[in-house]
Formats: sequence, structure tokens, C-alpha cells
Amino acid sequence: MASPFSGALQLTDLDDFIGPSQDCIKPMKVDKRQGSGVAKIHIEDDGSYFQISQDGGTRKLEKAKISLDDCLACSGCVTSAETVLITQQSHEELRKVLDANKTVVPGQQRLVVISVSPQSRASLAVRFQLNPTDTARKLTAFFKTLGAHYVFDTAFSRNFSLLESQREFVQRFRGQADSKQALPVLTSACPGWICYAEKTHGSAIIPYISTARSPQQVMGSLVKNFFAQQQHVTPDKIYHVTVMPCYDKKLEASRPDFFNQEQQTRDVDCVVTTGEVFKLLEEEGVSLSELEPAPLDGLLVLLPRYSSVSTQEPTSHRGGGSGGYLEHVFRHAARELFGIHVDEVTYRPLRNKDFQEVTLESEGRVA
Repeated sequence: MASPFSGALQLTDLDDFIGPSQDCIKPMKVDKRQGSGVAKIHIEDDGSYFQISQDGGTRKLEKAKISLDDCLACSGCVTSAETVLITQQSHEELRKVLDANKTVVPGQQRLVVISVSPQSRASLAVRFQLNPTDTARKLTAFFKTLGAHYVFDTAFSRNFSLLESQREFVQRFRGQADSKQALPVLTSACPGWICYAEKTHGSAIIPYISTARSPQQVMGSLVKNFFAQQQHVTPDKIYHVTVMPCYDKKLEASRPDFFNQEQQTRDVDCVVTTGEVFKLLEEEGVSLSELEPAPLDGLLVLLPRYSSVSTQEPTSHRGGGSGGYLEHVFRHAARELFGIHVDEVTYRPLRNKDFQEVTLESEGRVA
């Protein structure tokens, strides 16, 4: 069956599209019982699963039903409910808007704004052997050649997320006796993690998740509110596209939380991934390294009242595997709560390199 999805989604030769008449299932359901020992799973020719225990016994495994919303639309199954979503969140949809703009008079065009993530910019920089600044400028030139009006850098909006996360942690720490201000605080920037937490653990995890928006959605709010006011247009007249490294960002942009009922528009209308940008370059027959650079649209364009911090260069921040949240929150909390200035954050590895912790010590004691 041919899928209407973006070509960049088809990363393998698997037919992972599930039509409306098919069931959405996990392959198997295994009962976890103490003392059951190690077992092997055998797959029959008809696709059925059997558990083979250590004593040689076999037991057929039943299939476990899941809801349509459980699918993350990544490299696994994509249900029919996600078909419209993925079709709307593709570089083909961006092309449709850009082409439509060419057929109407300038006053009736939708204002196309593209916000590029530092991660996508870095990936393209490596791919084309460019430095980040040149990559940002050449990307700006490419998108404006296609018909985009403005190109921004989401590193700016990430700073908003970091600042809000700092504030929230300090507030929760000071009010931790209140059950509504739960610790620890878990970052909310990854939509895959949020979907997993909501569907799998619910109330056991949700109180601990930060209420701060991700950089993508902060940027969406800035563009559809402050920037729209500056441009003297309503939010629905702006078509806001973000360039992100992860397909799950498409689902984040489509959450009802980020839909303006009054204006009938989303904060982020379309998410294209780094791979889809590369696909656009291929379709246009363009090599990023060969493009003439164009000036970036700095903060003065986005938020003119903050002209003192305006920049025409892509910005960055100290970060890490979590996107910099841990380090920024730790430094701020140490200074705000304990009056301690931290020069270097020292990570202590736990059971593997993916699990690390930092501790704040004062006079030999953990603060």
C-alpha cells in the first residue's frame, strides 16, 4: 500500500503503514511472574508467538491491544489516525503553502516564518562541512529562495525554556511541602518522553513533569503572538514552520494544548525534520555549500522592544545530553537557594553513561 507520508519518513524498506481496516497491536503480551526464570520467544510462520520456558514447555502468547494515540509515528507502526497528521507535517505541505503564495496577490499571502533548531543546523553543518554560522546563513538564503519571509533561530526560545525551568525548580524546592509542587522536576522538552509518561504512567509521573514549554512551542508562542502583533496580522495569517531533529516534534506541534481556538490556528503549523530539509535541497538540485549566504533575521525583527540583545549570529548555550536543563537549573538553584557559585558542574556516572548525577556540597555536606 502506498503511503501519503513525506518521502523522508520512509527510512527503510518496511511497509509500516497500517490501513483503517487493520488492527493496531503490539506483537505480544508477556506475563511477568516472579521466579519464572529466563524464557525464549519463538515466532511461527503464521506470525504467532510462543514462549518457551527453561523446562521445554511452550505457551502461546496473546496479542495486546493499544489505542490509536499510543503510536509515536516514528519508525514503528503508523495508524490511520496519524495519516492526516503526518501529511500535514511534511515538507510537501510546506511546498503547497509556498506555491499557493505565488498565485495570490502579496496582500493575501500567508506570512511564512521558519524557525531552525541548533541541532538541525549542526547536523547540516556536518553534512556539508560548513561552520554553524555559514550553515545558518545559507539555510536562510535557501528558504527565502523558496518563498519564506523570515528565518529565525530557536536557540533564542531555548533560553526562555531554560529560564522558566530554573524558576520552576526554585519555586518547587521552596514549596516542596506542598504536594502540588512535587520534586524531582522532570524536563518536558521531549514529546516522545511526554507521550510515554502520559500513556504508561499517568498520575504517577505527570505531577513531576515541568510545566515549561519546549523551545519549539515557546518559539511558536512568540511568532503567533508578539511577532504577529508587530506585523499587524492575525495569527492565522502566519504559517509557522520549525526545522527539528526529531519526528516526535510533529506530534508535539499537533497537541490540542497548542491550538488557538479563537484564531483556529496552531502555534506551529508544520514541522519538518533535518532529513526533510535535505530532501528539499535534493529536489531543488541545490547543494547548501554552494549557496550564497543571506543575513539572518535577528531578534530585533522578532522582538523589537529587546533591541539591546538583538543579534545576527546563531546563538548557543552551555548544554549536555539533556539539552542543558540540568546544568542551567543546577547552577541557578545553587546560587539562588544556597548562595553558592558553581564554576564547573561535575557529573558522577551511575550504572552506565546514560545515568549521571550532580550533587551540591557546602562545607563537606550535601546541600
